[in-house]
Order: sequence, then C-alpha cells, then structure tokens
Amino acid sequence: MHGLVLRVLRDRAQAEEVTQEVFLQVWRTAGSFDPERGSAVSWLLTLAHRRAVDRVRSVVAQSAREDAYESRQATPPFDATAEVAEERLEAADVRDALGGLSAIQREAIELAYFGGLTHREVAERLGIPLGTAKTRIRDGLGTMRDRMGGAQ
Repeated sequence: MHGLVLRVLRDRAQAEEVTQEVFLQVWRTAGSFDPERGSAVSWLLTLAHRRAVDRVRSVVAQSAREDAYESRQATPPFDATAEVAEERLEAADVRDALGGLSAIQREAIELAYFGGLTHREVAERLGIPLGTAKTRIRDGLGTMRDRMGGAQ
C-alpha cells in the first residue's frame, strides 16, 4: 500500500502521512468492508489510491490559491513614460473643454480651480453675487464634462 501511495505522490514524507491516514481510516471503518465486493487487499489499495489522489488534488489546489493570491498582491511596475503621456492627454482634453466655455464661465473656473480661490473669493474678485459665481462655475463644469465625454 505504501508503494502505491509513493508512486502517486512522489514524495516520501507525504506518502508516509497518507499511508498512516489510510490505516487510521481502515481501523475506524473496518466494519464497512464487504468481502462480497472484493478482497481486503483490493479494498485497502482502493482506499490508499483515493486518499493519495485527494492529496495530489489538495496540493495542486493550494498551489493555485497561493499563485492567485500572489498575483493579486503584486503591484504592476510603475511606467513613468505612460503616466506622463496620460497626464498630457488629460491636460489637452481640459484645455479643449475650457476653450468651449463662455468667457465668464472660463474666468470663474480658472479663478476657482487654477487660482485656488473659494467661491466667495471668486465672487469678490469678479464683483458678482456669490450665487452667480457658483452658477457660472457649476454650469461651466457641466459644459466641460459634456465636452470631455464624462458621465452625468
């Protein structure tokens, strides 16, 4: 029986473990042996073969789980060139979208987003009510989103 298990597993330590498990299984389930279905030796070898194949499957499944985990944990290498190219394309898209705004919308957005001003500061700088500044910025951003193909 040990020879059969060793041929299936090809690892002496695991084969010894599985052989011991089979003997324990035989001890616990000896009452289930039916001599009309075959000899005791064939029953033992069948149990051993099944247990060895189960161990091979378990090892393969564990290895696959570990590989999948490692691949999920690995961070892709940083590609600085691609990052710069993507940033330039996005900047070009923003410039194009800004070009499609009215002068008053563009001015309000530039003050708020490029100048770092709050809505209140934009309103004061432009000499307009706060609500008007907010409306110009909101409407301008909506127009930009539409021009850039963004979701609503």
